[in-house]
Amino acid sequence: MGTGLGAVGAAAAALAGCSADSGPVRRLRLATGPEGGPYNAFGQALAQAVAATGARLEIVPVSTAASVNNLQKLDDGSVELAVAMADVAEDAVLGRESFSRPAAVTALARVYVNYTHLLVPAAGPVRSMGDLAGRPVAAGAAGSGVQVVAGRVLRAAGLSTGPAPARERQLGLAASVRALREGTVDALFWSGGVPTPALSGLAAELPLRFLPLDGHVGALREQHGPVYTAVTLPAGVYGLTEPVGTIGVGNYLLARGDVPAGVVRTLLQVVFDRWRDLLREVTAGARLEPRFAISTGKVPLHPGAVTYYRSVYG
Repeated sequence: MGTGLGAVGAAAAALAGCSADSGPVRRLRLATGPEGGPYNAFGQALAQAVAATGARLEIVPVSTAASVNNLQKLDDGSVELAVAMADVAEDAVLGRESFSRPAAVTALARVYVNYTHLLVPAAGPVRSMGDLAGRPVAAGAAGSGVQVVAGRVLRAAGLSTGPAPARERQLGLAASVRALREGTVDALFWSGGVPTPALSGLAAELPLRFLPLDGHVGALREQHGPVYTAVTLPAGVYGLTEPVGTIGVGNYLLARGDVPAGVVRTLLQVVFDRWRDLLREVTAGARLEPRFAISTGKVPLHPGAVTYYRSVYG
């Protein structure tokens, strides 16, 4: 696989006619995340990109609590599409952790990587993971992928049990930023693109320390598989003077298996034609390439996605 975006559009155009250029408009609900968050921004951008093509396809972003909630909605049929973190998506397919049984979901593409952020006030008492013992930590909203990865990191660090476990508080990003600024939590977990605007804004008013997490990647991979990778927050973002090693988790665009294959091909045509626009507000410097996009681990590709990738990239 591997070709320019112009070739992608030209080759995929032939696939779209059967599903999007005739007949009634197909309306697909897309579970995203909280308003103002990166998943919601991605969903809004995708809806606009699809509308601009004139295809007989409408994407309706639905605000949610994010990954876990999105997969539950996808499984129960209240949405047709969803965005979710790879670790939660694998849990759903395998019927583990937050999911009591395997969920029938398929992947369309791995679209970008989340970076796990663990930040504390630079002038505060926390200088390492061990210092979080007994302290309140903003650990993601209920139903979010942030909550899943934060809980796993704290368990790997031995901070979820014992005489003085970290006190996890279920807070979304905006509430987490507010709590750290006001001092009602001592640390904040976040999983998202780099830079995340809300954290850039916080760093501009409050000197921050970002704690390295890459030392926990091995334990997480041993326990949960290769959905976790070592990545680096680069120097320059958030005022960092040196890079900080941390944990990367992919994000998948997902669909119910009963979404027609032709509709999936049309949607993927838009995703690959307009990926720069889709990722602009989500993560800086990312590229969407086929060999990256098809790497969806234990989450099977939708049959329409398989056909799309084979037809366009060989």
